[in-house]
Amino acid sequence: MKNFKEYLGEFIGTFLLVFIGCGAVGLSIFSTVLTSLLHVAIVFGTGVSIAIFSVRAICPAHLNPAVSIAMYYDKKLTLDKLPIYIIAQFLGALVAAFVLYFAFAEAISLYEQTNQIVRGTEASVRTAMMFGEYFPNPSYVDTHTVSHAFACLMEGIGTFVLVFVIFRLTNKAGQVHHFLIPLLIGLTVTLLICIIAPYTQGGFNPARDFSPRIIAYFSGWKSMAFPLQKFSFFTVYIVSPILGGIMAAYLNRKLK
Repeated sequence: MKNFKEYLGEFIGTFLLVFIGCGAVGLSIFSTVLTSLLHVAIVFGTGVSIAIFSVRAICPAHLNPAVSIAMYYDKKLTLDKLPIYIIAQFLGALVAAFVLYFAFAEAISLYEQTNQIVRGTEASVRTAMMFGEYFPNPSYVDTHTVSHAFACLMEGIGTFVLVFVIFRLTNKAGQVHHFLIPLLIGLTVTLLICIIAPYTQGGFNPARDFSPRIIAYFSGWKSMAFPLQKFSFFTVYIVSPILGGIMAAYLNRKLK
């Protein structure tokens, strides 16, 4: 297949991002290794940097459909490649979530038994949040009230900031040292998670959100793998990040 290495790079990079990122969320729930939102944010951001470092020699390392669509809007990705990039990203995230489920299966079952949680009931959102994302963050339901519209806004803003930073870092060769770009992107993700995760868990990436939900759905969580508000998984965690990324690309173009 033409450009196979590029597509494989997007698959591997997204796998690494989700494996490390969702793994960090799992550790925060089922162990005492990560005990705060900051810890999760740092590990997640580091995972983003590692994923980019690992595959940027063979692909652009978008690792996110919202980034790929923004790059297409800015004419930095051709239409024939766009759908295959997105498929590779969703598949990479799907395989990562599948591996994580089996890695954490015993810990999840023990947590459910200890806390008397029946998988597939509303209470099981507390464990399903390792895979897909919810608003408000199940860890903050006692302190945060988040409407559907506000969740869309937060995910859109978060993705806007992330994609805008990516554009500004990569616009001009030599403006930022090549080695620093993945680190700065990872740091941006870390900071955004710290700010937005209490509201929506901080997704900013349709592949990172939707593919793990599929694994959760078929692993016993069923409908609880998705937020209670009908179609909000689509509006909040897929449409809003894509729109945020397009707006970032539009602003970046205006500032050239």
